Amino acid sequence: LHLKRAKLMTTALRSFLRFVRYRGDIEVDLAAAVPAVANWSMASIPRSISPEHAKQVLAHCNRQTAVGKRDYAILLLLARLGLRAGEIAALTLDDIDWDTGHMQVHGKGGRECQLPLPVDVGEAIADYLQQGRPRSSSRSLFLYAKAPIRGFKYNGEVSLIVSHAFDRAGIDSPRKGAHQFRHALATQMLRQG
Repeated sequence: LHLKRAKLMTTALRSFLRFVRYRGDIEVDLAAAVPAVANWSMASIPRSISPEHAKQVLAHCNRQTAVGKRDYAILLLLARLGLRAGEIAALTLDDIDWDTGHMQVHGKGGRECQLPLPVDVGEAIADYLQQGRPRSSSRSLFLYAKAPIRGFKYNGEVSLIVSHAFDRAGIDSPRKGAHQFRHALATQMLRQG
């Protein structure tokens, strides 16, 4: 059984055994005999795409088009910094400090952190801003390419870009979400100690 399913099953079994004892069908507390399912943090490396697949996805972005420039910058943020889809959707023009080479990331639970902006990621974002981003009064970093021109509101929009990128690269994976890049980066970091 999958870990979550095994935990649910043992909890249900303990509940049933307590109920049977409460009704008087058994006299011994058998619920205490059902062992807990071990759930160690970081017990396994998360499932992710291989580094080769990540490179393949990046290589299949048509960087000659505005959409391709945007998608490449988004995919590079995912692959190099391990950002979540929601963090990318929330990025604004004001979050990038070009002078210091840092960017402000708005994470889960309203947390904010400052991350270094790798040169290749900065170049991809600059290329998108100069030659691919539609004119708009929106302060969102990444915009829709078609009307209505507005920023992304949901992380699903970033995940959809990732899914299309997997399809373009011909990668057949059961999981095609943005989190695959985060897992790939974490896996690579774990392997490097």
